[in-house]
Amino acid sequence: MNGSHDPLPDNLRWHELPVPELLERLGTTAAGLSSPEAAARLSRYGPNTIRAAAAKPLYLKLLAHFTHLMALLLWAGGAMAWLGEMPQLALAIWSVVFINAIFSFWQEHRAEQAVEALKRLLPAHATVLRDAAERLVPAEELVPGDLVRVNRGDRISADARLIEEWDLRVDQSTLSGESHPVRKTADPLPGQALSRPELPNLLFAGTSAVAGTGTAVVFATGMATQFGRIAHLTTQTAEAPSSLQVEINRMTRVVTALALAIGTLFFALSVAILGRELHTGFIFAVGMVVAFVPEGLLPTVTLSLAMAVQRMAKRNALVKRLSSVETLGCCTVICTDKTGTLTQNEMTVRELWSGGFGGVVSGVGYAPQGTIAAAGGGELPESAGVGRLLLAAALCNDARLLPPEGEGAVWKVLGDPTEAALQVAARKGGVDPVLESSRLPRLREIPFDSVRKRMATIHREGAGETAFVKGAPAEVLSLCTSMVRGGPVPLTPEARDEVLRQVDGYARKGYRVLAVAERRLDAQLAEYTPESVERDLVFLGLMAMHDPPRAEVADAVQKCREAGIRIVMMTGDYGLTAETVARRIGVVRHGEECRLVTGAELDGIEEQHLPALFSGPVIFARVAPEHKLRLVQALQGQGEIVAVTGDGVNDAPALKKADIGVAMGVTGTEVAKEAADMILLDDNFASIVNAVEEGRAVYANIRKFATYILTSNVPEAWPFILQILFNIPLPLTVMQVLAIDLGTDMLPALALGAEKPEPGVMERPPRSRRERLVNRPLLLRALLWLGSLQALMCLAGFFILYASYGYTDLLHLPRPDLLPYRERLLTAPGEVYVMATTIFLVGVVCAQVGNACACRTERISVFAIGLFSNRLLLGGIVVELVLCALIVYLAPLRHVFELGPLPSRFWLVTLCYPVLLLLGEELRKWWLRSREAGRLPGGAS
Repeated sequence: MNGSHDPLPDNLRWHELPVPELLERLGTTAAGLSSPEAAARLSRYGPNTIRAAAAKPLYLKLLAHFTHLMALLLWAGGAMAWLGEMPQLALAIWSVVFINAIFSFWQEHRAEQAVEALKRLLPAHATVLRDAAERLVPAEELVPGDLVRVNRGDRISADARLIEEWDLRVDQSTLSGESHPVRKTADPLPGQALSRPELPNLLFAGTSAVAGTGTAVVFATGMATQFGRIAHLTTQTAEAPSSLQVEINRMTRVVTALALAIGTLFFALSVAILGRELHTGFIFAVGMVVAFVPEGLLPTVTLSLAMAVQRMAKRNALVKRLSSVETLGCCTVICTDKTGTLTQNEMTVRELWSGGFGGVVSGVGYAPQGTIAAAGGGELPESAGVGRLLLAAALCNDARLLPPEGEGAVWKVLGDPTEAALQVAARKGGVDPVLESSRLPRLREIPFDSVRKRMATIHREGAGETAFVKGAPAEVLSLCTSMVRGGPVPLTPEARDEVLRQVDGYARKGYRVLAVAERRLDAQLAEYTPESVERDLVFLGLMAMHDPPRAEVADAVQKCREAGIRIVMMTGDYGLTAETVARRIGVVRHGEECRLVTGAELDGIEEQHLPALFSGPVIFARVAPEHKLRLVQALQGQGEIVAVTGDGVNDAPALKKADIGVAMGVTGTEVAKEAADMILLDDNFASIVNAVEEGRAVYANIRKFATYILTSNVPEAWPFILQILFNIPLPLTVMQVLAIDLGTDMLPALALGAEKPEPGVMERPPRSRRERLVNRPLLLRALLWLGSLQALMCLAGFFILYASYGYTDLLHLPRPDLLPYRERLLTAPGEVYVMATTIFLVGVVCAQVGNACACRTERISVFAIGLFSNRLLLGGIVVELVLCALIVYLAPLRHVFELGPLPSRFWLVTLCYPVLLLLGEELRKWWLRSREAGRLPGGAS
């Protein structure tokens, strides 16, 4: 134990030790530690706090938005423009980087705070025994060896071993994922092959007591606790870039290499062939680079993702990281918890059996609204003894129902959900638990334990006492000697078999079954022990219940199947319960074999053998945080894009490691929410499917506006190519290129980002990781087809305008583009040149109108979805044309961009461009559809 902040040996099996040896090992006594010893241990072990990883400073997070690959390319482009004596161009490019960085940083400002959330879950104070007296001390001052008192409602401050308890039950759902409070015991448990959270004599930091009291001795604090280990896992899990970030970085590298290669080539040609000065050649090269770099792509992607985030919020999915939106679209596996995500987390009694009669209970959830009727219809006869069954179930019960408080509130539960379900069923049958508990006051309770698998309560009834017992059917039935059939009758072997057949029938339906019995205690017992109370019982009946799946989950699961998305259930609950739910909602199909793998089994499987588990339908039950993390890593190692859902502290490492972590917004802990990329506002699995659909639409829309933007690069680049080849006046200047990329093109591109998904988007498999965002078909369509059409039309307009003023020999025309703008306007060739560049720019803008409409679909005709159905696009086109008119006719802007007023007859020429381009693209789509349908050579037979 020497050394600063030394932990205790982790391999000690605290749960196995008898109390005297336990206290001796921890160097304490039944009177607790002395104050000096506690102070010495605090210095040795350190405070009972979760140690945070070194957080990335806020300025570095902001700086990251200024230094990614695309931003660096634009910084370099601006620097080249500045060196080329084009400060306006440099400032415009740098403004793009600055505005986009600030916007992205603001959208993603909520930094990772999982460790801070863990700290907030720990209580501020704890009750300890120090110097043989109870004291209230700050939780961070707890040390190994401290004796802590635990009462109902307390949140536990450190990992501890119970040394005494009185009906103590603890909610461990944040650690284990189980929805049921766990019964605790102070008995040593030698030879138990259970995971640490499953051991019933251990308490864990961050959990809470829901019933009873106890005393425990602390054996782990701070980072040595289960919470500390999860915090360490969470902080050590690196956050990988999203698939969209990877694709944009790849595209940036390709575009950078292409732009620099072309710029360098034409710089060399202009100097070597045309004999230009180095300075002039450099300016020319800058123009080529600017023409090929899609400056508008970065802000367009960012804003489009932000718009998708707003749409997803309306569908109950709150996205924390912009790039996560698209990751959902290529998700191939969803690893989901069961309780609260696939199910309603509201245990409900559905059927009961008593006196040989079966009953059906209507209503769902904890609202006591519903009825109990005979299985075949009508009312159950009094001889069935249902009233007594419900009375016993309601009184042998520690749960409480809390009625709604305020408008929109719902019934809530304090205690075990299973016991709450019994109380709800009793109310539906006309039994008021509160009134009956006054009439039959409780005298004693024999708590439930995992060995007996039952509990008993003793009540005063009339002049005597009655014991009510409930628990596992086999255990309760074994203690019964009679049953109710109009009155108590002997429990014959045939009757016992009948009960067991009924239990099996309920089990096949996936119900959890409890048996209820009673015994009249005519004389007061000397002591109330299980042996003296739980014998010669009268069997009252069975209560069959389940946590119902959410109504919309089955349809959502079917959509996932159609979309090629696999669902893997990972739960802290029992395997058979999980399998039943999985089959009911379609995760496992009828007749399909399903493998059940427990956390204990996973511990014995080596990493290289984990992928084999996913070869068929599989459910992982009773899993710990480390298990979930290993399984996610195994799936990612197979090339899967993994989404993980979770709500507890135990889910945080897997949520952070996943490609897309999805936390529950209603029942989820702050730890889970902070570790996740997306939060479901309604805790509904169906909302994940909606988000996947939105993610697929986002990816398709990014491809649409990438096509739209890249198309305009071709007519922007050809002027520089023609100038170097033929030494003609430059048809489009660098500032005019920027006016198109960052001005007129922006709003239509954003409107394409809001395009609704094409029909059948959820009927296709997820895209492959190897599929590029900008792939060969997209480049062929944008650059060789649509871009070439635009370039031909714009160049035609350029030459037509020159020819209309009598300039037909452009090869020997004086070069007005080499003069400053004001000097250029003093010459007739200069004035014509200004109009010629203007018609070229206007031509690109008008052709982009048709291009925007054409890019709305890839295969089907745009007329099939409605040419005017995207109102945002219509608005963007109007704004695009207005901006074009402003920079042409507004004097200050006209001077900046070196443009001039255009005669109306040339406007009529350019307004034909969108129609021609749209019709050309519609012909291409028709040809593709015909070929795919086999109507043209090369198509399907």
